[in-house]
Amino acid sequence: MSHIPDPIRAGLARGWKVHGGALGQPPEQLACDVAIVGSGAGAGITAELLAKAGLHVVMVEEGPLRSSADFHQHEAEAYPALYQESAARKTSDKAITILQGRCVGGSTTVNWTSSFRTPAATLAYWRERFALHDFGDDDLAPFFAQAEQRLSIGPWLMPPNENNDLLRRGAARLGIPAASIPRNVKGCWNLGSCGMGCPTNAKQSMLVTTIPWALDHGATLLVETRADRFDFANGRVRALHCTAAGNGGRAVRIEARHFVLAGGAINSPAVLLRSQAPDPHGRLGRRTFLHPVVMSAAMLEQRVEGWQGAPQSIYSDHFLGTQPIDGPIGYKLEAPPLHPVIFASTVSGHGRAQAGLLRAFPHTHVLLALLRDGFHDEAPGGVVRLRGDGSPELDYPLTGFVMEGARRALLSMAELQFAAGARQVLPVHELAHPYGSWDEARRALRAMPMKPLQTKVVSAHVMGGCGLAGNERQGVTRPDGVHWQLENLSIHDGSLFPTSIGANPQLSVYGIANRLAQGLARRLAGRDVILA
Repeated sequence: MSHIPDPIRAGLARGWKVHGGALGQPPEQLACDVAIVGSGAGAGITAELLAKAGLHVVMVEEGPLRSSADFHQHEAEAYPALYQESAARKTSDKAITILQGRCVGGSTTVNWTSSFRTPAATLAYWRERFALHDFGDDDLAPFFAQAEQRLSIGPWLMPPNENNDLLRRGAARLGIPAASIPRNVKGCWNLGSCGMGCPTNAKQSMLVTTIPWALDHGATLLVETRADRFDFANGRVRALHCTAAGNGGRAVRIEARHFVLAGGAINSPAVLLRSQAPDPHGRLGRRTFLHPVVMSAAMLEQRVEGWQGAPQSIYSDHFLGTQPIDGPIGYKLEAPPLHPVIFASTVSGHGRAQAGLLRAFPHTHVLLALLRDGFHDEAPGGVVRLRGDGSPELDYPLTGFVMEGARRALLSMAELQFAAGARQVLPVHELAHPYGSWDEARRALRAMPMKPLQTKVVSAHVMGGCGLAGNERQGVTRPDGVHWQLENLSIHDGSLFPTSIGANPQLSVYGIANRLAQGLARRLAGRDVILA
């Protein structure tokens, strides 16, 4: 693919102001209108809009700048380079593995492109429980529509790959509704390696859309530079202190009129914790959600080859609607992409048993269930804390309530997979083994203990920890995105969400950050700007 133009290398050749890593040490002192921590979904949207308003923006990204010329579709390269903790970030008890981007573009560079608006039921819950009265469907619809236009979000018109079509066929045979997932792609080659960075620039991530636009219009980007802490004085942020990687770790100090924290859930609360930010009601870092994911593998007679084609293109929300939103935990069904390293490190077993699974890999289908946490007292999410070295960790208790939801989800997935024609089904659980019929799997799952570390749980959707609320007792952040106690600090990322979304969250971040950033541009520059 060496003939494909690389927009990042072209921009650097045009003279973009990018410092850090191989691009040279950043200045020790910087001054700007707005300093943005992060370069993912919220940061990218905010950077483009503020640059469009004529403001001088500096973005600070902990991870490296990589681009299409670097994306070779090799797991061994991608996970260490592009993910937090080499795609092995875990909760404090090691019971949940968390996939979260750590590169320019953040998780938008490595996600699977699924794009859903915030569900109406979620927004209604926020209005009722968190006094977010202007977060209605009609209030947010224009901002979602702008993001969809800007990022080419629309229906995926190609036929689903076999891994996804098995979800569609199994659901149809059970009378369960399933539908196509909207994707943020333009000219997609249908390769299936979205989680390793898009080598054709078809994925409309922040890496190839808003960040290049901001850089073309005068923004500055610091890469491989960690945001350490803020200085505060008189209810305002005075400066941001950073450390650049390499050469002993140069200290960088940034002064700005306004600061935007958009490092993502876990990371954004961690910056505030290191800064000893005011937290009079003890909300900071709390109510951090994960959409805990459980999985079920199935072996088919035919080849599935789940590494090929769009990684996620079919979903079912049926089990989100069978219970009240604040009742037994609901779940969304999707099919993940299958690649050898992540598959081998996720499924249970070892030795001959795992060797047998890997021999059957081309014939393997996998479903996942996203559990909708945050809507019940027994699914309160986790708490971000700091280790002794100042790095963050998440304490997330997998309560009995959540794990009973996991049992129901594993049962639903096994039934659907047998309906789709599976020869065997293997729930991803340390005590499970391949089952040859729905009746056998049902009996085993009903009796199986659902305990952390025995039940494999993963997450790629980290939300909350700096939650929005209409009053300061319930949240860290005001409805306009400004910190309740710090008048020149805004938060524009998934850490804002007061619950989980109940859907893949990238479009929720795009739409809500779009709204908040337009308001911020108006206040700082006196100009109305729109994303699309």
